[in-house]
Amino acid sequence: MVRQANDTWDLTSGVGVTATSCAATRAVASRRYPHLVCDPYAEALVDAVGIDAYSKLARGELTSENATALDESAIAYTVARTKFFDDFLLDAAIDYGIRQVVILASGLDTRAHRLAWPPATVVFDVDQPEVVSFKTRTLHRVGAAAAALTRDVGVDLRDDWATALETAGFSTLQPTAWIAEGLFGYLPPDAQDRLLDQTTALSASTSRLAIEYVDAPNLIEAMNADRASSALHSADGASESTTNLVYGGPRHIIGDYLSSLKWSVSEVKTADLRMRYGLPRATDPDSLVNRFAYVSALLAPGD
Repeated sequence: MVRQANDTWDLTSGVGVTATSCAATRAVASRRYPHLVCDPYAEALVDAVGIDAYSKLARGELTSENATALDESAIAYTVARTKFFDDFLLDAAIDYGIRQVVILASGLDTRAHRLAWPPATVVFDVDQPEVVSFKTRTLHRVGAAAAALTRDVGVDLRDDWATALETAGFSTLQPTAWIAEGLFGYLPPDAQDRLLDQTTALSASTSRLAIEYVDAPNLIEAMNADRASSALHSADGASESTTNLVYGGPRHIIGDYLSSLKWSVSEVKTADLRMRYGLPRATDPDSLVNRFAYVSALLAPGD
């Protein structure tokens, strides 16, 4: 099945299942590598979604037939990317004094609650309305207290999310720390460009931006070559190939596109992050986790 331009989803189906899957894997990562990742709310959020396979994964109760979902390399990938974005945001807030944070397609991420933010930090959680409202309700039910001021922005990133962000109190006059984790493959190529254009237009000088993307000419081909990838499971027990959830077609190279928008760009590969954090290397040369790259960018003063 090919993605449709205006398709919809929730946390139990379609693209939304990836947020549930990632949260379940973060719960495992938090137990295995607590010195690198700590997400005390991931398990509760996954349980609340109600997909049995992911609830078992989050609780560490997987049976032998689906134990491949606990592949050490996949867990290490989750640790590496989570740690990268956690450090990026805390460095922006603590070292550079940025007090305005935007998490694009936040899913079941709980950084507003689990990171040690400086006083007066505001975190804008941007995702589908059903996703952000579900997360807020569940975190309230389990008694999770936000460490930052949190603003929920319920909007599809293929729509006019910039207006929704400003309506929620975002200021274009303040430097911002932006992150886009696990997002770009789920946007059409033209929507990816628009998002980067809009992010730049909304950013004051000295804003910072971090992005994860797959460093491959063709995303779907790279995913098909990943022999270790497993299907996502929906609430009714059905499985779906992850290649059905992404958009194909040629894309601009992220670093080059940001440079054209006057961002100063640096990049690190996932293998380098694994080495930095003392994590196991990916053993399968065709594994998709070998193809991820992480961009950090600064909008220079005066731009």
